Amino acid sequence: MKFGNLAKIAAGVAGAAVTGYGVKKAADYFQNRGEEEPNPETNEEAEVELEQDDIAFATMKPESVQSFLDTTFGDQGRYVPTRSSKLFEYKDQDYMVIWAYDNKKQKNQLLAFQYTQEGRKMIASVGYNSGATDYNINLGGTNLAVEISGSGEQITSGQGQTGGTDEVDLVPVE
Repeated sequence: MKFGNLAKIAAGVAGAAVTGYGVKKAADYFQNRGEEEPNPETNEEAEVELEQDDIAFATMKPESVQSFLDTTFGDQGRYVPTRSSKLFEYKDQDYMVIWAYDNKKQKNQLLAFQYTQEGRKMIASVGYNSGATDYNINLGGTNLAVEISGSGEQITSGQGQTGGTDEVDLVPVE
């Protein structure tokens, strides 16, 4: 696989600039809440062989997704990124995950997108604060789940509400 597809997705994220590329074990990638360390010798033309539990990723500056959020949701400044976004290929599928603060609803938000031949589709929207967590999730067929920190609850589909939390993450499931 080449990183070119991730570069195209990043360019489509309102011109977000890729700052690096790398490969990591899925468990390590999903557990990292900071910015990934790319491989300095890797560029979008690099050819890499992914093992079963590997992820190919591209890093972007956190602020570079702001215009994407403004354009996508049509409300400038409503969502403000709170941690590094994740742009990655896992099991031959491309994804982007953004963690942001929703100034309108005054809660944190996880927004996950899948990129396919047909385009981008939102596969998870999770609003959370210490009082409650509401979700609209459709991760069927992706080998991924949203994990609610504290309870350890993993959700792959549905709409609803559960207890409050300080963190939610996208995690691999088999």
